[in-house]
Amino acid sequence: MTNIRQHHLLVITAIVCVALNLRPALAAIGPLLDMIEAATGSSYTQVSLLTTLPVLVMGICALGGRQINDWLSERRGIGLGVALILTACAARSVFVGTGGLLLTATMAGIGIGLVQTLIPAFVKRRFAANAGRVFALYTTGIMGGAAIAAASSGGLAELLGWSSALVLWAAPALIALPLWLHATRKGASPEAAVADTIRPASRAFWRNLRAWELMTFFGIGTGAYTLVLAWLPPFYTSLGWQPSKAGLLLGWLTLTEVLAGLAISAWVGRFSDRRILLVVVLVTLIVGLACLIIAPLSLALLASVLLGAGIGALFPLSLILTLDHIDEPTQAGMLLAFVQGGGYIIASFMPLLAGVLRDQFANVAHAWIAMLIGAMFLLLLCLRFSPASYGKING
Repeated sequence: MTNIRQHHLLVITAIVCVALNLRPALAAIGPLLDMIEAATGSSYTQVSLLTTLPVLVMGICALGGRQINDWLSERRGIGLGVALILTACAARSVFVGTGGLLLTATMAGIGIGLVQTLIPAFVKRRFAANAGRVFALYTTGIMGGAAIAAASSGGLAELLGWSSALVLWAAPALIALPLWLHATRKGASPEAAVADTIRPASRAFWRNLRAWELMTFFGIGTGAYTLVLAWLPPFYTSLGWQPSKAGLLLGWLTLTEVLAGLAISAWVGRFSDRRILLVVVLVTLIVGLACLIIAPLSLALLASVLLGAGIGALFPLSLILTLDHIDEPTQAGMLLAFVQGGGYIIASFMPLLAGVLRDQFANVAHAWIAMLIGAMFLLLLCLRFSPASYGKING
């Protein structure tokens, strides 16, 4: 029993280390956006693609979840994803033009997409009844990586230059890759090894209304995350803040996300009806967006705390809510792939919209208003997700 617990701890550590690598390639961009725009001569619409493209590719990878499961085992596929993130970050030492940065952003997006597509079924299968808590730790690791990158990239850029500040995020992947391969190697577990090849049964989730509701919910909620990740620092630099200070504000916001994710990990098991938590979280997000719109300078810290708490809790809750609908691990993974696939595609357009608005109006305040309307829609939509309604996924 002790060996089993030790191995579970090792696997959870590996999962969290992998998760830490799933956002720095994106989160480090926001505080450096003005520097990149000035160095490359790109428009704000073009540099917004550095966030939009990876998120779009993440969605496409998730939609191809069944094929990815057929082609790759969870262990190899997740390892390949981490290797692609490592390569993309390291390549930013060479590819410093607009085209090269977009190429590395796409490569990082593919790596992130592979990991996010394959990990849910792995967690559901390996940890069964505790899958919700492990998954909350995984999503908290994702936000933790974003927090570290957002808070430090501005200061690192001032010391080393913006290109070197982006390259440094290859280091965590260099640590996570061998740890993951070691923790999941054949024979490492005292229990039966994870199947080397996953063969999910086909389910036409695209024909199911509840699956589309979950996708829309996840997509709009994640749109708030991608919008803030890409455009909160440039929004404040346009109001006169230094890039390092704007990056620290994003870092504080993402640290709040981490704390909110940890709170969800600790409390989610107490609420069989997720709507109670969802309503609280969405109201928090709405108030945070209102602060950002009404008084962005005087309420900057309050807005960042409220946004961080709302977004940080909404992300894992959206995924846990999806996993609640199906008990069988492979099918749960495929539903989550469908939800994340379409959801990330929806979310990818928020940074692009903000970039277009910035080019047209020299301001992204209109994007905050659009996100506020979206959050209000989610507040209404979440009321449909009663536990009694979970059977609709089989309808």
